[in-house]
Amino acid sequence: MNQQEPIRDARGLGMPKMLLLGLQHMFAMFGATVLVPILVNSYGMPLSIQTTLFFAGIGTLFFHLCTRLQVPAFLGSSFAFLGGFQAVAGLDSGMYASMSGEEKLPYALGGIVVAGLLYVVLAAIIKFVGVKKVMRFLPPVVTGPIIILIGLNLAPSAVSNAQTCWWLALVAMGIIVVANIWGKGMVKIIPILLGVVGSYIVALIANAMGVTIQDAAGNAVPLIDFTAVHGADLLGMQPFVLAKFDLTAVLVMAPIAIAAMMEHIGDMSAISATVGYNFIQDPGLHRTLIGDGIATSLSGLFGGPANTTYGENTGVLVLSRVHDPRVIRLAAVYAVVLSFSPAFAAVVNSIPTAIIGGVSFILYGMISAIGVRNVVENRVDFTHSRNLIIAAVILVCGLGFTDGLTFSIGEVHITLTSLAIAAIAGIALNAILPGNDYEFGADVTEGRSSDFGRY
Repeated sequence: MNQQEPIRDARGLGMPKMLLLGLQHMFAMFGATVLVPILVNSYGMPLSIQTTLFFAGIGTLFFHLCTRLQVPAFLGSSFAFLGGFQAVAGLDSGMYASMSGEEKLPYALGGIVVAGLLYVVLAAIIKFVGVKKVMRFLPPVVTGPIIILIGLNLAPSAVSNAQTCWWLALVAMGIIVVANIWGKGMVKIIPILLGVVGSYIVALIANAMGVTIQDAAGNAVPLIDFTAVHGADLLGMQPFVLAKFDLTAVLVMAPIAIAAMMEHIGDMSAISATVGYNFIQDPGLHRTLIGDGIATSLSGLFGGPANTTYGENTGVLVLSRVHDPRVIRLAAVYAVVLSFSPAFAAVVNSIPTAIIGGVSFILYGMISAIGVRNVVENRVDFTHSRNLIIAAVILVCGLGFTDGLTFSIGEVHITLTSLAIAAIAGIALNAILPGNDYEFGADVTEGRSSDFGRY
């Protein structure tokens, strides 16, 4: 088989190789997916890693059912809602004044349930008026820069993780690059998995030799911390939490759905560009939104964070050139099975952050590169001032509002992330400025992977 051609049916590789490919996708999503509950725990809210993994897997499988088993997307934890969790944790008036973080968590989850239902509302609008009318407000001049921003906004976390141990991050990056560029056969299509496992083995050897790193306080600590592993049970149920609903928490969490929906559309554009098939048109944006939205609501209802289509796994699609959704579903099954093992979660969570940083260097950059590709292949004409202005404002908003934008409605403070601000600004300018001659679905030419229309 010519490795330059994408593999759309991985069954031809054999089951053992498919299982490895699924494991690679599981590793790609794991670090970021478990990082969300780790960060939420730092706000004083006990969001469970096991529950998060369980609903990432269940949500992904449900998403695939909604999209007729066609779209190779993985649903992991959404970072967009971290600001909402932090805001709910900081509420100290009214009924929240006497609450602990554990008591506030169900109300934050209730806001996530409502946010997920907003996806369904948008899906109904798309189904009613047609995707062409909706996508006229979301042409490549808007979605392209948003995809670029998804990668660029993640970039600081890659650097932050890598700088905990630069040499180890470089080992992970080196293995990925060598495997992907010079590898043959199976080695070429599992570079991420090889990068994680190979650099982890190097870390284990270095750790056994007494190599240490400095923590945030400047103290020397072991390269790998096995403390959580020693204290973890092999099997254990997920600690489910039932969501509760309060208008204050809903008003904090639900508006974040604006950013999350724009990320979803951007990710669908990125996956379509990667695979070379327009998933926004078939099986349809309304189906992908319903799958993502209900998966998010289901997760929030029983104690998990919001879900979102994962750019990390899109990066794996680019590198591996295996575009079979069955492989993603294997990763989802792994996530569900492993969510029943606190010990496994602890082992994988022991992977040094520097390794995650090294892998992220490659994956996050790939996401931004896909955004550039989306703009180029759709022939966005930047000799037109309106297109230049839209792209410029989106990029400045996305990179400039590092802390988001906070405003008040009554006594409630609402924060829009930089990506939400960029998306709103881009959509508004595209609607207002004259000269919008974009037509979704027009001039579909075989060989141009992101055929969403032309100008």
